[in-house]
Order: sequence, then C-alpha cells, then structure tokens
Amino acid sequence: MKKPAFVELFVLASLLIGTCISAAQSKLPAGTFKNPLLSTGPDPWVIRYGGFYYYMNSTGTNLTIRKTSDITDLAHAETKIVWTPPSTGPYSKDLWAPELHRFDDRWYIYFAADDGPNEHHRIYVVENTAADPLDGTWEFKGKVSDATNKWAIDASVFEDHNQRYILWSGWEGDTDGEQRIYIAHLKNPWTVDSPRAMLSYPQYPWERVGDLLDRPAMPHVNVNEGPEILQHNEDIFLVYSGSACWTDYYALGVIRAKSGTNLLDQASWMKYDHPFFKQDREAKVFGTGHNGFFKSPDGKQDWIIYHANPASGEGCGDHRSPRIQPFTWNPDGTPNFGKPIATDIPIEKPSN
Repeated sequence: MKKPAFVELFVLASLLIGTCISAAQSKLPAGTFKNPLLSTGPDPWVIRYGGFYYYMNSTGTNLTIRKTSDITDLAHAETKIVWTPPSTGPYSKDLWAPELHRFDDRWYIYFAADDGPNEHHRIYVVENTAADPLDGTWEFKGKVSDATNKWAIDASVFEDHNQRYILWSGWEGDTDGEQRIYIAHLKNPWTVDSPRAMLSYPQYPWERVGDLLDRPAMPHVNVNEGPEILQHNEDIFLVYSGSACWTDYYALGVIRAKSGTNLLDQASWMKYDHPFFKQDREAKVFGTGHNGFFKSPDGKQDWIIYHANPASGEGCGDHRSPRIQPFTWNPDGTPNFGKPIATDIPIEKPSN
C-alpha cells in the first residue's frame, strides 16, 4: 500500500534532520557532542552489555534496536527491526515504550500494545536466546499481567536480592482519568505471581498538569507513568514521569526505598514532593520525561537519557527526541539530575 504523502514527507524530513544532526556533531570540538542524539525518539531506553550500548524507543509499529559502542553517535548506530507484530490481534498496534533487559543469559523486550483502542493496552514480552539481541530469533512469550488485567503501559523490570519485579503505569479501574505506578513480583520474566501494589499516584500540583481542551468528555487526566529504577549503594530510586506528556510540564519525580525491604509494600517507599528534573524554557527544552539510566564505558559516570521537545506546545508527537547528560549525587544520597542542557551547548562524551 502506498504511504500517504505526509508520511513520505515526514520520513524525508527525519532523514534530512538526521543528516543535519550528524553534520553538526562532526563540527564539534574533539570529545564532545550535542543533544539531541536523534531527530525523533520518544520513550528512549538504553542498556549497556558486552562493550555496546543497545538503544530502543517507541516506533508504534515494531521493535527496533540500535547498537553502538558510542552512545553519542546514535545516528550512525547499526539499526535493525527485530520483531514485528501480527497484522491483527490484541498486540498488533500502538507498540509503546519498549525496554530491552537481560536475565539468565537471555534477552527480553517488554512493551505495551493494543488492537487499536487505547483502553486495550496491555504489557507483552518477547524473548531471544542469542548473545547479541540483533542476532537470533525473537519468540513471543505472552502477556505480562497481574490478576486484575487492567490497562497497563510503560513496563520496566529490575532485581533486588535475587528477586525480580515489574513496574508499570496503570489504571485503578477500567476507565481513563488517572494513571498510577504499580509493582508486582515476577516468578519468571513473563509471569507475575503476586497481586499488584500501588506505589504512586498524582498527588502533588506539579504532577497533576494534564488538561485536554479537545476532549470534552474527559477534560483532565492525572498522570504518573514511565517508572524506571536507579539503584545506588543501598538505595532504590523509582524515577517516574509526572503530569501529562501532552503538556510542557512533563517532569521527573522520585520515590525511594531501601534494598532488601518489602518492595511490594507501599510503606517501604518514600515519595518526594517536588520534581527532580523538569523543563527549562530558557534552554528551550520542554516536556522532559520518560527516562532511563546508564553508565559511561569506564563505569565511573552516571548518565540519564530522556526525551524532550525543542519548542513549547509540541505534546506527545514525533518532535520528542532523545537527549543524554551526566548527573551526580546529593549529600542526602538522592540523584542530582541538574537542568536539561540546551541543544547549542557541547557536552563532554562519556568517559572511557
């Protein structure tokens, strides 16, 4: 089927912008780069393994992995569509926020998908036994859900004291209006064996920005989504995106727990009342959110990856592009992400 003209124009524009990004990077002082890494790339995710960075973002239609030894040169990374859903069925459309993880010498990609209607979004996982996730065959393992089987997106998984957990953003009931962060225990990478536990809901003013002026039936939605784990010493930080992605006020909040505690108990977690990372209008960075974390090649630096818009009012579309920057730690043990770095400022590459 021939693509509509606007799709062809968008693809051409993306290629041209990508060429411009590559040209701009080549003119920088040695050992530096500038954001963004790609012209578009919502919901970015990075994992480092075997000397390479593997990167994914939402495409909507498939699961695509980029592989590179230099995360700042993502535009030239080896790129491969590793899995395409069936043309029909419950996980055939709207593939969002894929994350690549490695357990027991196998690769897993967690993603959300539906059959068209948003209310049908659920979490699914595919598996690959190859050493390199760009090799081998990806096998569909099924839906990953607790017993309630409610709407769910933005899955992430982690381990603590040899126990595995899954996090996601979900609805309490069967209708939209508020997204909360849930956690459950994993029996294996595709099976939940505990009830879900709610860890966070949008309770502070900064995480309750979400008006929908073109949706009279539901003019406002409160959002907590994109949960990601940052483990540091004996602390476990759950970093999430608060407020709606269709606003400039999409920002990162933090919840903290101690390693080894009952992570399925909300009482084990302490939620901070302020955002830890947010838009900077002077730097022209808007809608900062849906992040991930990774280390520099030498393991000495901590880096955050996130998406943001280059202008105000651009919402949840393809203007969202992946950006990275190093971060430090505060005296109280919390992460200090600083302010988003403007796209005209050179940044030193991750240390080798």
